[in-house]
Amino acid sequence: MGGKSGCRLTVEIRKAAAKDVAEVAELFIASQADALPFLARLHTPQETRAFIANEVFPKCDMWVAVKGRRIVGMMALTGVHIDHLYLLPGEYRRGIGTKLLDKAKQLNPEKLTLYAFAANTRARAFYERHGFGAIEFGDGSGNEAGEPDILYEWTP
Repeated sequence: MGGKSGCRLTVEIRKAAAKDVAEVAELFIASQADALPFLARLHTPQETRAFIANEVFPKCDMWVAVKGRRIVGMMALTGVHIDHLYLLPGEYRRGIGTKLLDKAKQLNPEKLTLYAFAANTRARAFYERHGFGAIEFGDGSGNEAGEPDILYEWTP
């Protein structure tokens, strides 16, 4: 018998652990460079690693998507707000983002909010496909990047 065996690694969504900080930081850096090429690089990779370790992990409810032994996605929640949801480049359109969103909806069944940059059409289409609607349009004055953004909300 030739061809592929059909054996595919499944993706597990689990709570992030302290041991995941470095891998999540590298995923965050790679994903931003790949998915947000229009953003000015405001921070060095080292500053971003410190941000993930000292701000995001301690202050957010952190979740990771793991395939095999590799973290392929991350999500940071603060209450009902998704602060960050990023996938490893090359892992798009495989259901990983959907699994992370489903976890967020399970944890917050009444409502979720998040921001997306207006120029990030791929992310906007993804969130809109998953039932998020735009409720506020920003001119960029409310975020560090100075880029127009959109506040999205999901309710069941």
